[in-house]
Amino acid sequence: MNVVSWQWSVVGKSVFWLAIGAWLNALCVVAEAQQAKKVPLIGLLDTGTASSSSGRIEAFRQGLRELGYVEGQNISIDYRYSELAVELARVKVDILVASGGNSTTRALNQASKTIPIVMTSGSDAVDGAVVSSLARPGGNITGLTSLNDDLGGKRLQLLKETVPKVSRVGVLWEGGGNQWRAIQAAARELRLQVHSVEIRSGDDFEGAFKEAINAHIGALTVTASTLFSAHQRRIAALVTKNRLPAMYASQAYVDAGGLMYYGPNTSDLYRRAAVYVDKILKGAKPADLPVEQPKKFEFIVNLKAAKQIGLKIPPNVLARADKVIK
Repeated sequence: MNVVSWQWSVVGKSVFWLAIGAWLNALCVVAEAQQAKKVPLIGLLDTGTASSSSGRIEAFRQGLRELGYVEGQNISIDYRYSELAVELARVKVDILVASGGNSTTRALNQASKTIPIVMTSGSDAVDGAVVSSLARPGGNITGLTSLNDDLGGKRLQLLKETVPKVSRVGVLWEGGGNQWRAIQAAARELRLQVHSVEIRSGDDFEGAFKEAINAHIGALTVTASTLFSAHQRRIAALVTKNRLPAMYASQAYVDAGGLMYYGPNTSDLYRRAAVYVDKILKGAKPADLPVEQPKKFEFIVNLKAAKQIGLKIPPNVLARADKVIK
């Protein structure tokens, strides 16, 4: 089995949980060594790969540097990705940073109810049962939320403006969660038909895309999903192959060749996650640190991707873009 593309099925979920546990187990040895030097050890788990995560991880490092932390001197970070571990265990590190959404956060929390966890982009953390409330998270989790449920309508609107003649839009989503329902509500206001393209495991993508094309969708919106994070390039390639204009819920897709992204400024979220790490290291409790929402949003358009599918981006849409990839 190719560990990078493990399936998010019953077996895939078990592997994911085992992966997290093995990473935490490996950190135990590092933690013991760090205790003698009294250098804080941060464990950062990302659901992408080292290459796909490099930009946001560097933003996190930058945030730490701005707060006076020099990696290798007065702070240590152990970076792990979804494809790396084998068995479940607990470990006492200073802080765990969850990069990749609610599934990552919940899995880390299942492994430890006491180690502080900072989420970098939890998707609607209250509805996702990650924290009790934004103002008073409770428990050992705090950090930032990405508001993906609330942004589904705006993304659909921008997609409609980009492809004015589209009447039916496919919605790529993972079973469960509120994003599908939020997009359905927005579609009614925009007088658009939406077609469910539900994915439950890594084996579903090709068949789901074939079914969606047969349903005559004219564009696609890709929702936020931990499963999808592990298949970003695969999704972008299928979208290009089928010549579909697509809006994504993660900037990483555009970096991988996707057409458009609208949402929080990812670098800003990761820099702000470093602030939480700093506060916790100085004695603050996660339960008392409010979960913060995005402050900066951006709209990115990839003209290279548009050219590949023969799409001309309307001038009014380009004028609204914060960044245009040429």
